[in-house]
Amino acid sequence: MLVTCRIPTAALDPLREIADVEVHERPAPLTPDELQTALRDKHGLVSVVTDRLDRAALEAAASLRVVANIAVGYDNIDVAYARHRGIVVTNTPDVLTESVAAFTWGLILAATRRISEGERLVRRGEWRGWALDFMLGMALPGKRLGIVGLGAIGQAVAAKAAAFGMDVAYASRSHRPPAGEEQAAWRRVSLDELLVSCDVVSLHVPLTRETTHLIDRKALVRMRRSAWLINTSRGPVVDEAALVWALEEGVISGAALDVFEREPVVSEGLLALDNVLLAPHLGSATRETRTAMAELAAMNVVAVLQGRPAMTPVA
Repeated sequence: MLVTCRIPTAALDPLREIADVEVHERPAPLTPDELQTALRDKHGLVSVVTDRLDRAALEAAASLRVVANIAVGYDNIDVAYARHRGIVVTNTPDVLTESVAAFTWGLILAATRRISEGERLVRRGEWRGWALDFMLGMALPGKRLGIVGLGAIGQAVAAKAAAFGMDVAYASRSHRPPAGEEQAAWRRVSLDELLVSCDVVSLHVPLTRETTHLIDRKALVRMRRSAWLINTSRGPVVDEAALVWALEEGVISGAALDVFEREPVVSEGLLALDNVLLAPHLGSATRETRTAMAELAAMNVVAVLQGRPAMTPVA
């Protein structure tokens, strides 16, 4: 069995009880060649989003029966080919919902109140004292939050909007309305109407062909000049070149990003701007959540290798 990164002992021990486990200890991800070599004799794999499990990698794994991805998304895996090969692919939904939702609100608050921008200014020694019109941000009460993608995380983010005095509009492919009395007040709209009408636009879609560059120059132009864009989904959902242009030209007020098109590379254009908050993919990064994710991945591997159904299969 291969585990492509260090994981908590609570997740590693159940794997060692049923198989010999090879753990990739180096911080840098396995290269494609290293991954293919390591997979040649493995029956189970615990992977992370930085592992590219394309057809070539899966073809090299003649004995592989299960891939347990420590993430909700699985765009790093050729799921169709895995299904063709009879390889079970699993993910870790639900256990990270609340941590990502809380982090999303952290980004919303930090961006709209210019907290990170102010912190950098203080560290540079450029603060000259209090002034009535200094670094004014945007108040949230009375504003509208737009949720793009109303899955579990999108719903958890939307559920917290009332605490900040915001109403909610959402765009979703699902035709099933969210359940609950509070959720009944959320307004379903087209993506175009959401972009035009919302003061904060928060992205919570999976990365697919349809969602790649969903937020491009055309979409950004539709947004309010006073609006803020928040992305905790996947980097390529946003066209970064278009976003740099929009931020430089004042097309929108600003953005907060936890994910990037070419992670861990961040475009020079974004790095040069003060009106964008940049976080290093921390959405689920609490000890409790990351441990729960690893434990769920391990339980999926153990179940499949012992002949039982996976707990959270995607293929």
